[in-house]
Amino acid sequence: MKTKFNFFRQLAVFTVSLFLCSTVTAQSDWKPLFNGKDLSNWEIKNGTAKYHIADNAIVGTSRVGTPNTFLCTKKMYSDFILELEVLVAPGLNSGIQFRSNSMKEYKNGRVHGYQSELDTSKRAWTGGIYDEGRRGWLYPLTINLEGGAAFNNGSWNKVRIEAIGNTIKTFINGVQCANLVDDMTAEGFIALQVHSIRDPSEEGKTIQWKNINIVTENLDQYKSSNQSNARQVSYLTNSLTEDEKRKGWRLLWDGTSTQGWKGAQSDQFPSDGIEIVDGTLHFLKHESSNDFKKAGDIVTLEKFDNFELEVDFMFNEGGNSGIKYFVDALTEGDGRTIGMEFQILDKNHPDHSKGVEGNRTIGSLYDLITAENLSEKDRGNLRSNGPGSWNKARIVVNGGHVQHWINNIKVVEYDRFSQSMKNLIKKSKYAKHQGFGVGAKGRILLQDHSPGDVKFKNIKIREF
Repeated sequence: MKTKFNFFRQLAVFTVSLFLCSTVTAQSDWKPLFNGKDLSNWEIKNGTAKYHIADNAIVGTSRVGTPNTFLCTKKMYSDFILELEVLVAPGLNSGIQFRSNSMKEYKNGRVHGYQSELDTSKRAWTGGIYDEGRRGWLYPLTINLEGGAAFNNGSWNKVRIEAIGNTIKTFINGVQCANLVDDMTAEGFIALQVHSIRDPSEEGKTIQWKNINIVTENLDQYKSSNQSNARQVSYLTNSLTEDEKRKGWRLLWDGTSTQGWKGAQSDQFPSDGIEIVDGTLHFLKHESSNDFKKAGDIVTLEKFDNFELEVDFMFNEGGNSGIKYFVDALTEGDGRTIGMEFQILDKNHPDHSKGVEGNRTIGSLYDLITAENLSEKDRGNLRSNGPGSWNKARIVVNGGHVQHWINNIKVVEYDRFSQSMKNLIKKSKYAKHQGFGVGAKGRILLQDHSPGDVKFKNIKIREF
């Protein structure tokens, strides 16, 4: 009996020792970024807003007449998990930079890189990811309303940022806000932003940060599981994440070959006017629709009905193109290049001012429905990028319900079987095409329109 008792006592001691050891290890993995006394490990970049210390917190004060100001760590970080508490005065906008850099050769030292947004406006995008000084919004909370509701305006909030490999996650008060996959920058400093202001009434308002701690080792032990409300968004080039594969996504173009595509009016892929270079499909510049160098439109070999399609596209000055769907689905006539079209158009192209009330602008359902910012009701302008920049198009078709998105901002929504759509078609250039827009299945088309010089990549789809 005594032997048995001693065994369990030793087992209990071993278990407690193991627990205490792991607890000490866990505690030692976390390191403070701010010692509560001074800013000796930090430096200010770009602007002239002031930072001071009060009640064990770093306090940034808004100031009129200065660009964005950043209090940056002197140390660079690659993979990490960061936790801190923030208090933002209502009316201000701020953010937490990470994997960010400042170098003279890039915009004369402008701070650029990932930012976890701090947003006190009705938009409620706190925890979204903005690419400061580069690509703009990568993960707005238009696609995660639950995450957008997690921030408590005017109170202290707990922020958690996980940057491990090419995966970036943000959490506000324990609710996941962003789930981003991007490999543009692997290392940089962490910075606390005081955003520029124009309204003198906002001057003197503050942002406070405290309990700033980071862990850079044993990250698998601390990383969080994904929450279902945070849809993954990937910017990897012509490749799929494991999460995308599980959810049924597949590449429509592999980034290197012509497999799966052909000319819209041919059984072969075009031999001229198009190049595959550096993982992009590039329609070359040409003078007119009749130019012999023109490749012409290309279409998928497959036809689709219910699907979610993503395509990254880039146009140059005066560019004109489009992504069409339900092509080759007319009940009568030649539909080889006719279909519902997600318009791609530079504002300097002559067609931009034609049509009816802007229904030929970027993101619009061409000649039928004008693209509007449906995700930000107080903002009129679209968040599309101009010439020379990549945009992400997303088209969702589920039965009659169709949506257009640009850079994760919803811009068009309609029912293709509705009476209102029938009326719009009757007044459009498509009125003569019997069965336009109501076919059961159709191809996806990338348009080669004058003057060309349009690029596509990251073409992927999942079917419902």
